[in-house]
Amino acid sequence: MAKSRQGYSSLQIAMHWVIAALVLFQLFFGESMTTVVDAKEEGGVVSGMDETLGLAHYWVGIAVLALIVLRIVIRFIHGAPMPANQSPRWMQMLASASHGLFYLLLVATPIVGLLAFYVGDPWGDIHSLNKPVFIVLIAIHALASIYHQFWLKDGTLTKMIAPAK
Repeated sequence: MAKSRQGYSSLQIAMHWVIAALVLFQLFFGESMTTVVDAKEEGGVVSGMDETLGLAHYWVGIAVLALIVLRIVIRFIHGAPMPANQSPRWMQMLASASHGLFYLLLVATPIVGLLAFYVGDPWGDIHSLNKPVFIVLIAIHALASIYHQFWLKDGTLTKMIAPAK
């Protein structure tokens, strides 16, 4: 995989933020899918809003899966910037592990969600377990980027905001 010292491409940055927005949508509105599935299993009725948000959850999940596969391909082609030189080795290892976990979750969660939708339990329960993991990982990721940008002042956050020249 190629490495670049300059930063990420415009395409990589755009994909990062689009996927982030889609994942946040899923985290905020995903419970509607649970409401829809539970109502259908129990013969209940769901509101139009829950039906719409449930359908959106389904299609946004497929979009996340497609975009993350594309993002992985682009990462293999274009690479990623080298970590900040000032960071201790343990910090670089944690960053690498957290990014790996993000990629794993971003691929596995939509697949498990599809299995939950078409096959049922236990896939739905497994799919639901990913939500708190995502929330914790996103919080750590955001705090680490702020720490790098404003405490270490190593430009890590800037790499995901401004494209490499």
